[in-house]
Amino acid sequence: MSKTKYIFVIGGVLSGVGKGVTAASIGRILKNRGFNVSVIKIDPYINIDAGTMNPLEHGEVFVTEDGDETDQDLGNYERFLETNIYSYNYMTTGRVYMNVIEKERSMFYKGRCVQVVPHIPMEVISRIKTAAQKTKAEIMIIEIGGTVGEYENILFLEAARMMKLDAPDDVAFVLVSYMPVPSHLGEMKTKPTQHAARTLNNSGIQADFIVARGKDELDKPRREKLAFFCWLRSQDDVIAAPDVPSIYEIPLVLEKQKFAGLLMKRLKIRPRQLIDKRWDNFVAKMKKVKKSVKIAVVGKYFATGEYTLSDSYISVINAVKHAAWHNGVNAEMTWLDSEDYEKNPEKVKELGGYDALIVPGGFGTRGIEGIIAAIKYVRENDLPYLGLCYGMQLATIEFARHVLKLKDAHTVECDPKSKNLIININNTQADNIKNERYGGTMRLGAYDCDLTPGSIAHQLYGADKISERHRHRYEFDNKYKAEMEKKDMVFSGINPQSDLVEIIELKKHPYFVGVQFHPEFKSRFLEPHPLFVGLVKAAIKNK
Repeated sequence: MSKTKYIFVIGGVLSGVGKGVTAASIGRILKNRGFNVSVIKIDPYINIDAGTMNPLEHGEVFVTEDGDETDQDLGNYERFLETNIYSYNYMTTGRVYMNVIEKERSMFYKGRCVQVVPHIPMEVISRIKTAAQKTKAEIMIIEIGGTVGEYENILFLEAARMMKLDAPDDVAFVLVSYMPVPSHLGEMKTKPTQHAARTLNNSGIQADFIVARGKDELDKPRREKLAFFCWLRSQDDVIAAPDVPSIYEIPLVLEKQKFAGLLMKRLKIRPRQLIDKRWDNFVAKMKKVKKSVKIAVVGKYFATGEYTLSDSYISVINAVKHAAWHNGVNAEMTWLDSEDYEKNPEKVKELGGYDALIVPGGFGTRGIEGIIAAIKYVRENDLPYLGLCYGMQLATIEFARHVLKLKDAHTVECDPKSKNLIININNTQADNIKNERYGGTMRLGAYDCDLTPGSIAHQLYGADKISERHRHRYEFDNKYKAEMEKKDMVFSGINPQSDLVEIIELKKHPYFVGVQFHPEFKSRFLEPHPLFVGLVKAAIKNK
C-alpha cells in the first residue's frame, strides 16, 4: 500500500455504546492480517486534555508513554493493538482551536481572515495526516467521540467529509448505533439508528457500514430494514454486535461476519488473509476458565448517585483480568467504598473474605482514613496487596503510623501541618499549585526505575531496569527511608535521575507491593503486567 487508508468510526443514538471498543476491534482484525494499524481519538470538549476532569464524569484518565492525559479509549487501543499510542493520536476541540489561534498569532495564515470553516476542519485533517505519517499507518482508524447528533461534532464531521471528497476510495465510514429493545414492547427497534443515519447524511456523509449494538443478536428482518432505510449497498454491510461476556470476544464477532474483507473491498485494498491467530487462540482458552479468585478494590471514585461506575478504573480492571486469565482463573472484583470503613471501622474485617486487595490511584482527603484502615488489615493479616500510586503513598503512611509509631504521619496533600509528612511535594510542584497551574503539570509519562536484585519486583520483571508511566504530584520523603528499612520495608525500585522511590515491598509478607507509577496502563490482553501477575498468583496461593 502506497498511501494511508482512513476509517472513521462515528456514534449514533447514545454515547457509551462501544465505539472505542469497536474501533479497537476493527484495528485488531486488520492487524491480524499484517496491516500496520493505528487509531486516533477525537473528543469534542473544549478541555485541552482529560487531566482536569472528574473521573466520575468522564471515566479514567489514560496516560500515554509521552505523558499525555487522554480519554480512556486510548487504553483500549493499546490493549487491542499491542502498541503504544502517543499524544499526536489524540485531539480535542480545545487543542484544535488553540493550535489555529497560535498559528494566526504567528502570521501562519499570512494576514488572511481565519474562519471556523474551513480552517478548523483543515487543522483536524492536518493532525490526522500527521499522526498517520508519524505512526507509518497503512490504515488509520479515527473515532469521533459522542454521537452524530451533537453540535460539537459538526466540524469534525466536516473534516471527514472533506477527506472523503478529496479521496473517495481512501475513506470509509462506520456508524456504531444502539438497537434498543423497549421492555413494554419486547421488540428490537431500528428507528433510532435510521434517524442517526439520516443525521449523518445531513453532514454530507453516507455510512458505508452500520455496527448494530444491542443486548441481543440482530435478526434478518431488522438487518434488511437497516440496509434499506439507511442506504447501504448490501445487508452484509450491517454488522451485528450483540453483548458478549468479554470485550475481547468482539474481534471474533466481527471476523465471523467477514468485516475485515468488507472493509478491504470498500477501501480497494488488495485482500490479505488472517495470519496472526494468537488473539483468537487466547480468547478460546479464556472462555474455558472455570476457577476464580476474589479481589477487593478499595477506593472512592466508584459511585454517582445510585450508580457504581467502574469506568474510573477501567485499566485496573483490565489489568487484573489479563493477569487472571493468564493464570487460569477468572477475577471476581468487588468495589468497596473506603468511606464505609471510616464510618464503621469494624467493617474492615470483611476483607478476610477476599483473596487479595488493590488500592488504586486517587486524589484528595475523602475516604483515605478508610483506605489506611484497609491497608493495616491486609498488612497484619498477610492478605496479598497491590497499591497503585496513592495506594503506595497511603501504605507508607499506614506503616509510619502503626509500625514506626508516628501517629500524625500523613501526606501534605491532606494535612500540611503534620510534623511527619511521609508524602511531600517537590519545589516544582509546589510552585505549580501556588500559581494554580494544574493542567498537564503533574509528573506524567514514562520514567526509568532501577530494581533491587532479589526483590519481588526484580523477580517478576526479570530485569534490572524498567520504565513505567506516572501521574502524580506528591512523592515519598526519603528522610523516612532508613527508619522504615530497619522495620523490614524494602525500597525495591528507585528512579536513577531523581532518587524518587518508585516501588516498596514488605519482608515476611506473601505479597505486599506498592508502586508510585501506574502499571495498569501497560498491561495487554496477550501480555499481562508482571505486578498484576504476581498479585493473582499470590491470591491463588492465599485462596
